[in-house]
Amino acid sequence: MRSGSEPAVARRAALCVTLWALASNVAGAAELRSPDGRVAVTFSVRDHGREQGCLYYSVAYRGAPVLAESRLGLTLDGAPALAAGFTVVAAERRSHDDTWTPVYGERRSIRDHYNELAVDLADGRTPRRRLRVTFRAYNEGVAFSYTVPAQAAMTRVVVSAERSEFRFTGDHTTWAVYSAQGNYAKVPLSRLEEGAERPLTVQLAEASYAAIAEARLVDYARMKISPLAGVPNGLVSDLSGTVDASLPLTTPWRVIMLAESPGRLLENSDLILNLNDPCAIADASWIRPGKVIREVTLTTAGGIACVDFAVKHGLQYVEFDAGWYGHENDDAADARAVNVDPKRSAGPLDLHRVIRYAGARGIGIILYVNRRALERQIDELLALYEQWGVKGVKYGFVNVGTQPWTAWLHEAVRKAAAHRLMVDVHDEYRPTGYSRTYPNLMTQEGLAGDETSPANANTLTILFSRMLAGAADHTICYYDARVARNATHAYQLAKAVCLYSPWQFVFWYDRPPQSPQGVAGAGGAAPVIGDEPELEFFASLPTVWDDTKVIHGRIGEFAVIARRSGEEWYVAGMNAGEARTLDVPLDFLARHLRYTAHIYRDDPSAATRTRVTIERTSVSAGSVLQLSMPARGGQAVRIAPAR
Repeated sequence: MRSGSEPAVARRAALCVTLWALASNVAGAAELRSPDGRVAVTFSVRDHGREQGCLYYSVAYRGAPVLAESRLGLTLDGAPALAAGFTVVAAERRSHDDTWTPVYGERRSIRDHYNELAVDLADGRTPRRRLRVTFRAYNEGVAFSYTVPAQAAMTRVVVSAERSEFRFTGDHTTWAVYSAQGNYAKVPLSRLEEGAERPLTVQLAEASYAAIAEARLVDYARMKISPLAGVPNGLVSDLSGTVDASLPLTTPWRVIMLAESPGRLLENSDLILNLNDPCAIADASWIRPGKVIREVTLTTAGGIACVDFAVKHGLQYVEFDAGWYGHENDDAADARAVNVDPKRSAGPLDLHRVIRYAGARGIGIILYVNRRALERQIDELLALYEQWGVKGVKYGFVNVGTQPWTAWLHEAVRKAAAHRLMVDVHDEYRPTGYSRTYPNLMTQEGLAGDETSPANANTLTILFSRMLAGAADHTICYYDARVARNATHAYQLAKAVCLYSPWQFVFWYDRPPQSPQGVAGAGGAAPVIGDEPELEFFASLPTVWDDTKVIHGRIGEFAVIARRSGEEWYVAGMNAGEARTLDVPLDFLARHLRYTAHIYRDDPSAATRTRVTIERTSVSAGSVLQLSMPARGGQAVRIAPAR
C-alpha cells in the first residue's frame, strides 16, 4: 500500500507578480501557454456592444483554434452579475512542476505540471466588487475557476447561474448523455440538448479531441452542459441549482481536456486528480483496493460460502447489498440491525458471524445502505459499522446535483474516513477527483453498468467519456445470462482491466457452488459459479496499477489497454460491432526479461459453458501480439516473467 502523505518532489517553481499591460494592442489581454507550448489560453477584458469590461477567454491546441472567444461570469441573486464592467487590477503568473504519489491509482506516480495565470479584477461600482479568475495551462488541457474574495462590498453571494461558455469553432461530433446511467448518442454539437453530462467528449478533427469536464466539485452545484442560445456550436455551463456561500468562494474547476486521440485523453485523466487538493488522510494504510463478490442470497450460509470462495480465488471483499436490513425504500427499515427483507430472502442471516468469519480469513465485508437510512442516521451508522468490523459502505441512490446534496455527500465521505471506512457511491454520482483528497472514496457508479445490460458500443463510449472523470463500478456479471445475449465472456474478463476501479466487482449476480439458491437482481435464480479455467485470470488480477497505456481506441467501437503491476502486464481488448484483429507491440516490456503470455480468448468450440480458450506462449519486448476479437467480443492477456 502506498503512503497517503503525498510527498512532493519539487522540480521547479517560479512566481512572478506583474501589473496588467493595459496599453497592449488588445486591451487587457494575456496569453498563457502549457509547458510544452502546444496548449494556449488567451484571456481578455474588452467591450461587447454597450457592455464594457466583459471577460473573455479562448483556447488553441497545436496552433489550431478550439474555442473562439467565450464569455465568463457569474449571475447573482439580488445583485448585478459579476460578468461586465471590470478592469484588471493585477495579474499573477507562476509555474508549478512536481510529482506526487497516490495512495493507489492507474500509475504509481503522477506529474502535476502547469503554468498559471491569476487575474484580479474590480468593477466600477462603489464600493468596487472584486473577482479573481484563475487559469491553468497543462500539456493535457486548460482549467479555470472563479474566486469571489471576501470584501467590503459583499460578505455572502447566491450564485443563480454561471456563464462559463465553450464556443467551439465548428459543428464537431460529440457523444452526449443526459443522465449519468443513460445511453450515449453520437451527435453534432448543433443537436446537443440541454443538461448534457460531463465529461463531454468532442472530436475536433481527425487527430484532435477535447473533453469538457469538472474537477474539485465539493460544495457547489453540479455543472452540466447546455447549448448557448443564439451561438452556433456554443455551449454553456448549466448549474443544477443555486449556490449560497459565504465569502471567499472558489468554484470548481472547469476543464477542457485536449489530446490527439481518445486513448490519449484517457491516459491524461490524472488531470482531474491534479486539480484537487492533496490527500487529507495522514495514515492511509487501512485503505485497501481489491476484488469483490456480491452475496446474493442474504443468508449466513451464502456469506460463509462467499468468504471461502474469496479466499480460494484471490478476492478481497464480500458485499451484502440491499435487503440485509429490510426494504431499502422503507423509511421504517433500520440499518442499525440485521432484519432481512423477506421479499429478497427467507434468511437466516447472522451477519455478525459472517463478519467475524471473514475477518479471521483476511476478507473484508462491505455493506450497502440506501440514502434514506444514511440521511437519517449516518453518524450513528458509521460508528456502529466500525465497531462491527465492517470495512466499507456502499452508499445507494444518493441525491446529487444541488449544492446541499453535493456538500452532504462529500461530508459523508469524510465522516466515513474518520471511522476508517471505505466508500462506494452508487447511482447518478459522477466523480470529479475527490478520491485524491479522500482516497477512502474507492469507486462510484455514475454509468450504465452491467446491471443495465449495456450494449458494447455504449460501454466503449463510456470508456472514452465517463471514465475520463475517474474510477467506475461497472458491477461485472460473469455467469449471468445477459453476458451471452450482449457480449462474450472474454469481453467480460477484459472489462476488469479496461474499466478502472480500485474496488472491482467481478461476480455481481453469481453465487459459489456451496451457496444456497439466491435471486438475481433481475429475477430468477442466481447462476452458480463454475470451475472454468479462465477464472485464474480474475484470481491473479490487480485492481490498481503502476502504469497504464492505451494502445488502441475508437469511441464506441474498440479499445486495447495495457496496465502494469510490478513486473506483470495485463492487456485487454474490448470490441463492439464487427470482428477485428489489432496488433499490440510489446515494446513496453522489460528488454532483459522473457515472459509468458497467458491469453484468454473467445472460442465457440471450447468445451466449457463460457467458451473461453487459454493459450500460453513465450513473448519478449520485441514481440507483437495479435488480438483477434469477434463482434461484441474481447480478449484478455496476462504477461508475466517466465520462471
